[in-house]
Amino acid sequence: MANDLDDPDYAAFAWGRFRWLLKIMAGVSTVAALVALGGIWWWVGSMNWIVAAATIGGVGGSVMLGGALMALVFLSNGSGHDAAVDAFNADRDPGRDSRG
Repeated sequence: MANDLDDPDYAAFAWGRFRWLLKIMAGVSTVAALVALGGIWWWVGSMNWIVAAATIGGVGGSVMLGGALMALVFLSNGSGHDAAVDAFNADRDPGRDSRG
């Protein structure tokens, strides 16, 4: 069973949408890291550069990772990969309902 990513035009559209979501999430993760840095500075005051770097990496990286994983879920669903896996599993086990 072929999926929509076999079509080069649709594949370019799907991957473009994925990259767009990653760009949006990069902005959101930057804002989240800066808000966290501002909160720590307001609460504690002056901080070591290691604390600042760890906060940027931890908060920004966590938000970016969550956004990237969610974008992959959208890519998988929108490209037809999820339906292809459902159809494959239904073919292997005919008594199984496609909803689980």
